[in-house]
Amino acid sequence: MNGFPLDIVLAIIGIAVPIVAFVWEFVLVGRKRLGYRVQMDTPVTGEIESVFPGVLPQLRPDGGATAPDLQDLSVVLVRIENSGITDVDSADYASPESDPVGLHIHFPHRRVIGMAVTELSDDALGDSLKPGTGIGSREDTQHRVGIIDLPKVPMDRGDHYKILAILQRTAGAGEYPEPVVRAKLKGGRVSETRSRVGVSPKLLALIGFLVAVIAAQFVFNLDDNPASGEAADCVSGTLTLVGSTAFEPAVRDAAAEYGKHCAKARFTFEFDSSDRGLSREDEEGKNNPGLLAISDGPKGVGYPSLVPRTLAMSTFTMIVNPAVGVHDLTVQQIRDVYAGRVDNWQLLGGPDLPVRVVNRALGSGTREAFRAHVLGDGQPPSPAVTSCRGIAATNPPGVSFCEVPVTNDMLKTIADLPGSIGYSEYSDAARASGVETVTIEGHTPDRDQVLGHTYPFWSVEYAYSNGELPADSLAAAFLRFLTGGTGKDVLRAHGNTPCGELPNPTSCTP
Repeated sequence: MNGFPLDIVLAIIGIAVPIVAFVWEFVLVGRKRLGYRVQMDTPVTGEIESVFPGVLPQLRPDGGATAPDLQDLSVVLVRIENSGITDVDSADYASPESDPVGLHIHFPHRRVIGMAVTELSDDALGDSLKPGTGIGSREDTQHRVGIIDLPKVPMDRGDHYKILAILQRTAGAGEYPEPVVRAKLKGGRVSETRSRVGVSPKLLALIGFLVAVIAAQFVFNLDDNPASGEAADCVSGTLTLVGSTAFEPAVRDAAAEYGKHCAKARFTFEFDSSDRGLSREDEEGKNNPGLLAISDGPKGVGYPSLVPRTLAMSTFTMIVNPAVGVHDLTVQQIRDVYAGRVDNWQLLGGPDLPVRVVNRALGSGTREAFRAHVLGDGQPPSPAVTSCRGIAATNPPGVSFCEVPVTNDMLKTIADLPGSIGYSEYSDAARASGVETVTIEGHTPDRDQVLGHTYPFWSVEYAYSNGELPADSLAAAFLRFLTGGTGKDVLRAHGNTPCGELPNPTSCTP
């Protein structure tokens, strides 16, 4: 987002706000705090005597015939507590030193008939609540408010006491207005506390704030995530990819995946063989970072200016027409077939069917990998070749040889030509219809077999540029994507093993 570290700012806010809230709540305003809670406010019934036996006689004032008629009475129980984190001393009450009263409980529309202290968390509190300490009751007749005055009681952290009062209505009807405690603390506050059941609104607000911060970070990261918009290594431009037809499907899919992240990146594909791709890179790639060649194996001699980069270990397989009926061959049998020493599949346990040997044309990286890893240098020159289509049309007796230029032609020829044998990149063959793969000496073309040196037919896929690529070029970004990004998943899905995932990446050489 234009280089502004919004994610860092959000993280700092997410940490700072809870800390500030804690300091504000418990160190500053909440460090010294008195709380009050109305635990009961109910009309007088017979149940009061059962809950507080012997209390009502204390509350009913003496006076004989002059005693007030106790009609429309209610009983209120108020808890006063030190809800802060420090002790509260007598000097902490914000009232004149000469005034012994520190708290006032107001009962709108009611007068106080009587009162008593019913519970002390510490017996020592009783010394501050005796008659003559400032405790008492009175009435503000002008505003019809009954008032209980409470002294400046010193309270340690967590201390509390309760006041039970019997009241008589003086105005109004229905539910009584709620009692209110009024007082001031120096450097603190007095506030109503709630029963600790459920979640407090402040905690809910803090949780909501943190959720909002997390959501904002998620949206920000989603916006910066390569999967949702422009990739972190997204470069616009056009890149032409040439070379290996065996590796073409994997490269095409990787380019499509890169294009999902980088809408301004354009790819063109002109694969026609490894050798032709290298030649074109050598001729047209100088000072042209928009051209990249893919090769099944190293470049060989004649291309001194081409810079190699290993991409993945690729496995190949022998393939046959389904009519051949042979599912495993030894290396020597493959060599005999491609030397023309086997002219009928009966000699290898198959049906009475002449052998049709299909090779890739010269310049094919797959053909070079086949020669280097399977046939070997001692193989005699290939017999004369003819047209694959001509062989299919004339069906000559004995062994016949033909060549095809690209992988798709190899797969189609093997599927259409009875008795044919060829080779292909394994993942292409596995997806093709009308061909069957052949194991080599009982071993299958997978990574573990190759790393264990039991399966011989494999090679390394290379990318070549003419000289070093500019770091900000699409070609350089795409290579980084292939070797270190989601592109590796694409290569793996096509049966290749990215070189960077090998136990020893330096061993990713043919």
